[in-house]
Amino acid sequence: MITRLSLLRTSFPSLKIDALLVTNDINIRYLTGFPASESWLLVTAKKAFYITDFRYVLDAKKGIKEAQVVQYSNSLFQTTLDVAKGEKVKVLGLDERHVSAYAMRRLKVFAKNGVKFRPADSVVEALRSIKDEGELALIRKAIKINTQGFQYIHSFIKPGVTERGLLLKLEDFVRAQKVAFAFPPIIASGVNAAFPHARVSERKVRRGEPLLIDLGIRLDGYNSDLTRMFFLGTMAHSLGKVLSLIRGAQEEAFKVIRPGIEAKAVDAAARGYLEKHGLAKYFGHSLGHGVGQDVHEDPRISSKSGVILQEGMVFTVEPGVYFPGKYGIRLEDMVLVTKTGCEVLSDHN
Repeated sequence: MITRLSLLRTSFPSLKIDALLVTNDINIRYLTGFPASESWLLVTAKKAFYITDFRYVLDAKKGIKEAQVVQYSNSLFQTTLDVAKGEKVKVLGLDERHVSAYAMRRLKVFAKNGVKFRPADSVVEALRSIKDEGELALIRKAIKINTQGFQYIHSFIKPGVTERGLLLKLEDFVRAQKVAFAFPPIIASGVNAAFPHARVSERKVRRGEPLLIDLGIRLDGYNSDLTRMFFLGTMAHSLGKVLSLIRGAQEEAFKVIRPGIEAKAVDAAARGYLEKHGLAKYFGHSLGHGVGQDVHEDPRISSKSGVILQEGMVFTVEPGVYFPGKYGIRLEDMVLVTKTGCEVLSDHN
């Protein structure tokens, strides 16, 4: 059986490292299946060591099958380096984005002349970007509940209800489903929708104005992230036209998604469509982002992304335009890269 740890080890030769020190809690959970906290994972060519303290050692021994649990008492840094030296590690890979300057200094103190460090950024994140069937099942469940949340809140959207009042209703829904928010929901009406990450306010929903709701659900460690637009009363022609163009930009992105395509080409497809219709200048953020154990993870779908799409990647496609002082419109769906194209995981109709 090919495990995540064994897949990780296949990257060691190209990185020119003997072992990798994983310090990010979510990355450790991904590799071990154990909810890490204030602990590190040292992965060598043949073994793995979960290095933790007295508070977590018993739970770790019960919950981790593919790594030896090592308890430290005085120094996490010293114990980690002692284990590495004991395993004859000469070059230790580090994801420098997840190691503080202080931690790096302490590691170097205890390494002395015994272990050298080499950057090994985004190695685990690259593995995480390809979802297996178990992960996809959880993401699909989260998306289903997410969609039900939109259906639930629809009946409460009436003139005079406040954004905060709608948030309270969504909180009731989430509690009833025994799940959690993936992030604080965005509920923005009228002029507030012109802020891509608007904060929920006491503003009242009014007829003739758009209402943007960006909602995500967290289920068993995995997330969803969808945005829907709601309107009360008759939609103004100008709003309907913009909404239609946003939908068109999304559809253009869906058409180009397939294995082997650059992520930036997906962004370009949507952005180019909006450019033809004079809206690109109001679209200031990237088109999308990966979703999994983090709400925002690899792959990044932006004009600067160097990622090549692969089968199994899951990410959002969320074109949006924002007119300061007026309104904003965004649609966000989640897609799965398949062998021949993409599957829209969320109901985007």
